[in-house]
Amino acid sequence: MTREDRRITVSEVAAHLDISYGSAYAILYDDLGYRKVCARWVPKELTVVHKRQRVEVVTHFIRGYEEDSSILERTVTGDEIWAHHYDPESKRQSMEWRHSSSPVQKKFKRQTSTKKVKLTLFWDMHGPILVHFQAHGQIVNSANYCAMLHNELKPAICKKRRGMLSKKVFLHHDNARPHTAAATIETVQQLGFELLQHPPYSPDLAPSDYHIFGPLKEALRGRRFTTGRK
Repeated sequence: MTREDRRITVSEVAAHLDISYGSAYAILYDDLGYRKVCARWVPKELTVVHKRQRVEVVTHFIRGYEEDSSILERTVTGDEIWAHHYDPESKRQSMEWRHSSSPVQKKFKRQTSTKKVKLTLFWDMHGPILVHFQAHGQIVNSANYCAMLHNELKPAICKKRRGMLSKKVFLHHDNARPHTAAATIETVQQLGFELLQHPPYSPDLAPSDYHIFGPLKEALRGRRFTTGRK
């Protein structure tokens, strides 16, 4: 029955077999080992071409590391995120130790602040290199991004990572339009950086989303900021 209809409920199984709910539950969970889980949401259904590109890019990374393991020390990752002036803490963060006689704790639902600032962060395996806040009303386009690379990122690398510029710097960012524009690619080449490939529709291969922005949001939740720079 479960193989024919994966969404069948325990109640439906019990009614069809004319047994109790507890017996149907025990058979499904304990004897057969089934668990009812939700489907995993993914941002994009990858085509055969997309999957092939993922394999090619990852294979290129592995070969590059095998030839020169210092590639990790010379890789600079950049990405952007919206930082809200107030992001309410999660339900898990509000957990407290209580006993049976403690009063019931209430938590009112709050919305994320509409005021926010665009944060651009460049980092490597040793930590942050450049933290840039976009000016109010300014959009992120290729011209602004190129100016940031030339006027802010390069001096920051020179100051915080001495000797890195004399070697080849590997720059990794996603496929956002300001990153893939012809002017951006030309600027990267002029700076002497080598641009690492990023497969299309591959957020799971963007290190910032897993190692920086997630913990950053967790640390800032529940704190209020009057401006985007505090």
